[in-house]
Amino acid sequence: MAAASDAPVLVGVGPEGSLPVARLAARVAAAHGRRLHLLHAFNWAPPDAPALTRSRADAEQLLDQATAAANQSEPNVAVTTEIVEGSPVAVLVRKSDSAFLVAVGDGGMAHCDSCIPADSPTLQVAARAECPVLVARQDPPPQGPVLVGVDGSAPAEIALGWALACAGRHRSRLLAVWVVETDAAIQETTGRLHALVSGQHAGRPDTAVECHVIRGEPGDVLVEQSRSAQLTVVAARGDEPWRGMLGAVSQSLLYHAPSPVIVVRGATGPPGDGS
Repeated sequence: MAAASDAPVLVGVGPEGSLPVARLAARVAAAHGRRLHLLHAFNWAPPDAPALTRSRADAEQLLDQATAAANQSEPNVAVTTEIVEGSPVAVLVRKSDSAFLVAVGDGGMAHCDSCIPADSPTLQVAARAECPVLVARQDPPPQGPVLVGVDGSAPAEIALGWALACAGRHRSRLLAVWVVETDAAIQETTGRLHALVSGQHAGRPDTAVECHVIRGEPGDVLVEQSRSAQLTVVAARGDEPWRGMLGAVSQSLLYHAPSPVIVVRGATGPPGDGS
């Protein structure tokens, strides 16, 4: 699915950790020529006037703070806000079908090995959204490359296109990594990786590209490579037809990568220009 030219970067604004999300989402929106739409969704308190007034005031304050953070990061990006009644996950998933990208915080999962349940809001949005999902971290990323995991599958080729577009718009180099199980597969896979990247790189000749084939376990290798990346891009599910809505590699990166992660889903090609 290709996003409409006016589709926004949609940001889920919650009670905790939303300012880094708003800042990063504003930079992504600026790079892709998109507007920013900040959304706060929650289930309303019992219907007595004082509670409703307090809830509404709290929501407006959260959106004001997120707007200020976005404006500080990218003053020229248009920002709109919205308060919606309902489950945050359900609302973000529903509205994702008309968004360019959905941005959410990681809920602290990058610093916690076991305390984030599988039904956490971040994982649910990443698994169910109709567009790519950006999961931001609390700590700012280094000024490294845009990392993308490639495995020869069609979803990974789409993720490669997204990563190339992001690297070009963020004026960064691209690091494409394909992880194999044996040393014997490295030579053949290196040729395949260079062919895949060359086929898409022709349209973005000014973007520097590195290609590496590494033996190991894909999730572990990509998490390690992400430590020096400003952004990691991965398909929601690569060549894993037996898995659920998120594959093992995308889940590993969501849980453990210190960099922001874009999980590419609901897209049939690289992002189009919003201008």
